[in-house]
Amino acid sequence: MNDTPGRRGFGVDVGGSGVKGGLVDLDTGELIGERIKIETPQPATPAAIAATVREILAQAGWDGPVGLTLPAVVTDGVARTAANIDASWIGTDARALFTEALDGRPVTVLNDADAAGLAEDRYGAGRDVDGVVVLLTFGTGIGSAVLHHGVLLPNTEFGHLEVDGKEAEHRASSAAKETHDLSYHEWAKEVSRVLTRFEDLLWPDLFIAGGGISRKGHKWIPHLTNRTPVVAATLLNTAGIVGAALAADQSSGR
Repeated sequence: MNDTPGRRGFGVDVGGSGVKGGLVDLDTGELIGERIKIETPQPATPAAIAATVREILAQAGWDGPVGLTLPAVVTDGVARTAANIDASWIGTDARALFTEALDGRPVTVLNDADAAGLAEDRYGAGRDVDGVVVLLTFGTGIGSAVLHHGVLLPNTEFGHLEVDGKEAEHRASSAAKETHDLSYHEWAKEVSRVLTRFEDLLWPDLFIAGGGISRKGHKWIPHLTNRTPVVAATLLNTAGIVGAALAADQSSGR
């Protein structure tokens, strides 16, 4: 498998409901072949996730470096938080865990929103934009990734920034839209309020809106009133895999 021409990498995206992996063409950001998905084991402990990742790599027949995302802040390979995975991840050396589970191969571990940001900036909605690009994933909360000329500032948590007395994600996540039964137009007002605060602090050149609700971006993005352009993410459910593979490639110095 490793004699196929072109630059390739492998990414695994660990989520609360599924662990997904795939082979990535690093020149185009496209998946090569089918994505492999296994339901996230419950409880989603480090050992259980590591075994699932090992199974995905075995099914794929990939024996090279691997990039992995976690729904967690990750510093120096260590998980510092845990969202939708078992709390025992907190303080776990994820890089060492996966390296051992995968027979010593090079492993890169990063936050899932950061991986999506890398992918969208290189191959997706931000590929032709210079300067500061901010990806925001609107879901249960708001994940964030900040890039400057393609260089990632890791582990930003802007969803927890207070905006007019409330955490940003309590105002403008897609979960907040559902909880408060807001129309797209009403919800766009809250998103605009949050984006205005973010842009006053960061002065980005572009916001990329990710998460499942980005698929319906045409229903709410036109109603936004903040000054920075906002576009919907284009890679959708492959962004984590692609970004993880790209991060692994960057770590290897290829």
